Amino acid sequence: MTKSEVTTATMSPHSSFEAVKSHYVESLNVRLEHYRHKKTGADHFHLASDHEENIFMVTLRTMPKDSSGVAHILEHTALCGSEKYPVRDPFFMMTRRSLNTFMNAMTSSDWTAYPFASENKKDYENLLDVYLDAVFFSRLDELDFLQEGHRLEFEEPTNTESPLVYKGVVYNEMKGAMSSPVSQIYQSLKHYLFPNNTYHFNSGGDPECIPDLTYDDLLSFYKTHYHPSNASFFTFGNRSAEDIQQRIDEKALNRFDALNEKLSVPLEKRFNRELRVEDAYAFEGDSVENKTYLSMGWLLGESTDLYAQLEAHLLSDLLFDNSATPLRKALETCEFGTNPSPLCGLDDSNREMVFLCGLEGSEPKHQQDFEQLVLNTLKEVAENGVPQESIDAMLHQLELSQREITGDGYPYGLQLILSLTGAATHGGSVMDALDIDAALEKLRIKSKSPDYIPELVNKLLLQNVHRVTLTMRPDAKLVERQTNNERLRLEAIEDSLTEAEKKAIVEQASALKVRQEQPDDGDILPKVILADVKPDVKTLAPIKEMPIVQYGAGTNGIAYQQLYWALPVLSKEEQILLPIYTSLLTELGSGDKSYLDLQNWQAARTGSVHLYSMYKPSLTDLDSINGYLIFSGKSLVRHADELTDIMASHWLEPRFDEVDRILDYLTLMSSRRSQGITGSGHSLAMQAASSAQSVGSAFVYNSSGLPAIARLKQWVEQWKQSPEQLTQWLQGLYALHKKLSSLTPHALLVAEKDELPVLEAHLLQSKFKLTAEPSISVQPAEVNSHSKIVWSTSTQVNFCAAAFKTVAPTHEDSAPLTVLAGVLRNNYLHRTIREQGGAYGGGASHDNSNGVFRFYSYRDPRLEETLKDFNASIEWLAQGDFTSEKVEESILGVVSSMDKPGSPAGEAKIAYQNRLFARSDDFRREYREQLLNVNKQQLVDLAGKYLTSDNASHAVITNGEQAEVLADKGFNWQKI
Repeated sequence: MTKSEVTTATMSPHSSFEAVKSHYVESLNVRLEHYRHKKTGADHFHLASDHEENIFMVTLRTMPKDSSGVAHILEHTALCGSEKYPVRDPFFMMTRRSLNTFMNAMTSSDWTAYPFASENKKDYENLLDVYLDAVFFSRLDELDFLQEGHRLEFEEPTNTESPLVYKGVVYNEMKGAMSSPVSQIYQSLKHYLFPNNTYHFNSGGDPECIPDLTYDDLLSFYKTHYHPSNASFFTFGNRSAEDIQQRIDEKALNRFDALNEKLSVPLEKRFNRELRVEDAYAFEGDSVENKTYLSMGWLLGESTDLYAQLEAHLLSDLLFDNSATPLRKALETCEFGTNPSPLCGLDDSNREMVFLCGLEGSEPKHQQDFEQLVLNTLKEVAENGVPQESIDAMLHQLELSQREITGDGYPYGLQLILSLTGAATHGGSVMDALDIDAALEKLRIKSKSPDYIPELVNKLLLQNVHRVTLTMRPDAKLVERQTNNERLRLEAIEDSLTEAEKKAIVEQASALKVRQEQPDDGDILPKVILADVKPDVKTLAPIKEMPIVQYGAGTNGIAYQQLYWALPVLSKEEQILLPIYTSLLTELGSGDKSYLDLQNWQAARTGSVHLYSMYKPSLTDLDSINGYLIFSGKSLVRHADELTDIMASHWLEPRFDEVDRILDYLTLMSSRRSQGITGSGHSLAMQAASSAQSVGSAFVYNSSGLPAIARLKQWVEQWKQSPEQLTQWLQGLYALHKKLSSLTPHALLVAEKDELPVLEAHLLQSKFKLTAEPSISVQPAEVNSHSKIVWSTSTQVNFCAAAFKTVAPTHEDSAPLTVLAGVLRNNYLHRTIREQGGAYGGGASHDNSNGVFRFYSYRDPRLEETLKDFNASIEWLAQGDFTSEKVEESILGVVSSMDKPGSPAGEAKIAYQNRLFARSDDFRREYREQLLNVNKQQLVDLAGKYLTSDNASHAVITNGEQAEVLADKGFNWQKI
């Protein structure tokens, strides 16, 4: 790709589009091309790149006027059948008929997006066809609205004398999402900061308001919001814009005329005084003491003003980036709270930006203390400024984030596209949003003035009275009152129902059940076949192996460095300490530097450094577990020497004497892990169920799963009451460090090929003494004795799991079991757990590394019924009532997940770790070949062999009331 000026001369749009602007972004090596559809005015932003992974996303401006969840429910319902594809579930069916590397849909505060990605040309065209028809010609069947949104049913569907209940996928999803106190605080702050526009409302839907939405409301919203004049198209990759535009026009846009105006969010009316409010969140626990969240939020300027956005990001980073920055330091060390809230920093996801600051672990009486602490800290910054080196450090972080090629989570191209969505939605400069170099240089120049940051603090915060101070206190009775109010509402509906209306509810439930169980004609949907699968696994070899393993990759001027220590045999106590040790070490000072000094140094010279452990069983023996301690860092190449020095400083001279810092950090760590349970409940439940079946799963469960979360919480509470216990505990941590630091690591470098020699030379001259790859030790571990476990926490929904012991990866049954999971998920579990049961998700997977077959549900309103569905799916499979085509669909899903591309650096790291754990290219080729040759009879046989009741274990995460019921039925009850 060659550089060009801002011009339309090199652009070749389809005849239905006109060229608007083109700009080459050198730091990202992409050309951003802007086109506009002549007939409808729809914008098309194309990121021309050499990447084989092509991304498509269409975004609609969706600005709800209430909290009924209309935009969110419409996002779900639009994917339930369309004009060309009138099947019940085209979206989930396409996930099984595709080699996609990403497929999803998402609802934001003011837009709804439908993205997908694929490296296969045929697959891309198939998905484009289905997505365009789903968005612009959606069928919106009322039964799909009832399934995905909300509906009334009798608790016993055919018994009109049984109580009424609310059901619906989004209804239960949002009950789960709003179980989190942080989600409740964020919605409450937005509610008060934006009293007059769409951000006042919960775009995902408030469970108390979702039942207010009618089917006619949904249809009306669709007609006004899902129109090309209200849409922006985004594409990324090596397909030409002209080719994509031809397909977009032919399949959708040419059937529409332009709307007179585009939807937009009005600017919020500004306050003329500060606002202070108190609210409550649902709490389940023994004591509400020190469980209050205190927050402040300011409304800032428009996010489409790139320079203003960078200024706000700079200020946010200067105040919050690490423990040495003023506001974070003040919150971490204050005496009337435990930690900074997760809601600290800049939120630029709306048309107008919001600056947030919060403290958790406090009391309502400290609201004024908190507010004064924040304002006094800001006044101190306004009076004295901040050191120039701190400003330079944060500018360095902005540059690094602009340069880094990501893609190990979301596809890289999609991350670039999402960075443009706000500007496109609100009429900002999309070109500027992608290429920040000029604005960044302007910021560098202006920030040299000693008055710059003080003036920014005054303008954006101290003199800005559009401010809300929120006291969010715990309420142990809130869920009970919500449940009672819901029951009263339903009883009032019951009392008002005529016999005909009761009959209609029964008939509606019956019709929905018939629709859910009706087999769809998948042949009307396009698909890829096994012949379209890449014939070989992706391979990546190092360009040098001695004395340091090195991979050349297109990292855009960033160096990645990792050190690996083969873990020695660890005692059970050391295994428990290791995850805490790895999290804590890089948060401490070293030598004569305090943790504040070291964090300043890190911010100025690195992207990040972090320590973690990785374990895997042997390929042939599941009871033989070994692992590595990995110290990972990244920096701009010009700072790679200091990256090494910083890592050496952490490793060789950690400050275990910083006891106050250690207690503060572990308190924060405990809080974050507890808050994250409902966001990853299905994974934690599967881990708990698997711990009774697999040594490897039990090892991780006990050291970093739910027992570790509960254990750290208990430890922190004890240490606050008895500091001498912390001092004693630290002796064990220090002893573990001495044991590990006596070992010699080997190293991995990933960077541009011509940069590697210099990086190697510095690492060899550093304080690290390196060795070749050492031999590994087998870790002692055993499975858990409890095969039925229930964990209770504060949640309105459930997470269910079952697990079955299987075989090692080299066993001939391993690959077919992985395919078996997809067949069960696609053809039985999705229907019964999600569609009929109302859970946000459910399915099965085979953890081939640890030899465990797992069932799961996510944000599930049911419990024992779901556990029965797991068993029923096995019975269904034994009957053989599925086709070979369903087996092929599952194989496609497994292969596409294996072939997902990552970032250049991420792929190099994975290639090396595969080698460390003996996952050679030959092994992966053989496994792939086994996957591609799985047949139906194998799956039936394997289910009967492994998925048996005497080989099962179960785990559930729920609330205390439900946990007590399960405890009476033989479950081992544990509390967070």
